[in-house]
Amino acid sequence: MTNDSLFSRAQQVIPGGVNSPVRAFRAVGGTPRFIARAEGAYMWDAEGQRYIDYIGSWGPMILGHGHPAVLEAVHKAAADGFSFGAPTEREIELAEAIIALVPSVEQIRLVSSGTEAGMSALRLARGATGRSKIIKFEGCYHGHADALLVKAGSGLATFGFPTSAGVPAEVVQHTLVLEYNNLAQIEETFTTHGPEIACVMLEPIAGNMNFVRASVPFMTRLRELCTQHGALLVFDEVMTGFRVALGSAQSVYAKLIPGFKPDMSVFGKVIGGGMPLAAFGGTREVMSQLAPLGPVYQAGTLSGNPVATACGLATLKEIAKPGFFDALSARTRSLVDGLNQAARAAGVPFSGDCEGGMFGFFFFESLPQNYGTVMSTDKERFNRFFHAMLNQGVYLAPALYEAGFVSAAHSAADIEATVAAAAQAFKAG
Repeated sequence: MTNDSLFSRAQQVIPGGVNSPVRAFRAVGGTPRFIARAEGAYMWDAEGQRYIDYIGSWGPMILGHGHPAVLEAVHKAAADGFSFGAPTEREIELAEAIIALVPSVEQIRLVSSGTEAGMSALRLARGATGRSKIIKFEGCYHGHADALLVKAGSGLATFGFPTSAGVPAEVVQHTLVLEYNNLAQIEETFTTHGPEIACVMLEPIAGNMNFVRASVPFMTRLRELCTQHGALLVFDEVMTGFRVALGSAQSVYAKLIPGFKPDMSVFGKVIGGGMPLAAFGGTREVMSQLAPLGPVYQAGTLSGNPVATACGLATLKEIAKPGFFDALSARTRSLVDGLNQAARAAGVPFSGDCEGGMFGFFFFESLPQNYGTVMSTDKERFNRFFHAMLNQGVYLAPALYEAGFVSAAHSAADIEATVAAAAQAFKAG
C-alpha cells in the first residue's frame, strides 16, 4: 500500500483521515506518512521508506522505539492481564517513582491522557480554592478540555472566547488569557482579579508554539503572585516532564530560583513510555480534596492500566540511570548547534534551543518569547524545509508550532546525517 492510497482510504472512514489533527499535514501540505513500524531512532512508512524520527510519538519515546527492557516489562504485564478495574501494586510503584523524582508532588492520581490530567487538575484547583477564574497563556496547550480551548480577546487581560465550535462562550467566561513572558499583564491581572483566581496553568517550557522558555523573572513573579493571592501555580509538564530533566522542568527552574516549586503538576507522555497514561499531582493538602477523600470528583475505567503502568515504570527506571540525561542533553545540544551552524553558513535567519531531550527552532534571527512573535516567523520557509528534510529521510514535526524530541537511541551518526540534510535544505531555500 502507498501513503496516498492509505490516506484516501482513511478519509472515507475517519474525519480528515487522521485521529489527531496535526497528523494530517494540513499545516505543511502534502500526504501524511502512514507508519508501519519503528525501531530505535527510526520509523518506516507503508512504502518502506526509513526516517530518522524526531517526533518520538510527540515525546514519550525517550528511550527510542522498542527498548528491550520496556518490551520485556510490557510483555509480562500483558500476559498477566490487560485491565482489572481494581487496584494493582504497580500503580503504587509508578506513583512512588514519580514522587521520588519530583519533590513538589506528595500524592498523585493516574489517568489515561494529558487532556484528562489537565482537565482534572483544573477542576481540583477550583475545588480546593473555591474560586472560578483561571489564567492561561497564549500558545500554551493543555489538552482539548472545553475551558482551555480559548484565546485572548481584545485588550489587556481580557476574558477569552472559544477557539473551537461546540464550546459555549459561558464555559470559557472565567478563563483569562495572557501573553507568555509578559510581566506587566500578570501584575495587572492579579491586581484586578487576585481574590477570584483559582490557578495559573502554564507550560514552563512551551512545546506547542515550538520551543519557548518561560523567563526566570516571569516564573519568579508568577510564584510570588500565586502565593500572595492564594492561587495555585499549576505546571503542565505533559511534554516537559522527565523529558527536559530527570526532575522535569520544575527542577530546571528550582536551580535558578531558590526554593521554587509549583503547587500542582500535570504529567504525561514519558511516564507512559508510549502507552496511554498521564497523571496529576500536588501537595497532600490539595490532593485530599479529590474523591474518594474529598468533594472533587474524578474517575476513569482504565486509569492506572496494568500494561501502561508497566511500560511507564520500565521507562522511568531506565532514564533514572546515572549519566542518562547528561548523554541525552549532549546529543540534543549537538543537533541544535549543528542546525544553527548550518543555517549561518547558508545565510539563513534561524535560531534553535533545547533542554534535555527536547528542542525547537525558528526561521527567525532570535528566539521568540511569546506566541505573537512565533506567529511572525517564516512559516513558508519552514514548510519548504520540512519537506526537504522529509525527502531526505528526516521526520520532523509537520507544523511550525511543535517542538521536537531526541531519544537515547539517536546516534552521533544520526545527528550528523540530520545536520547534513539540513545544510542541503538550507541551501535550497
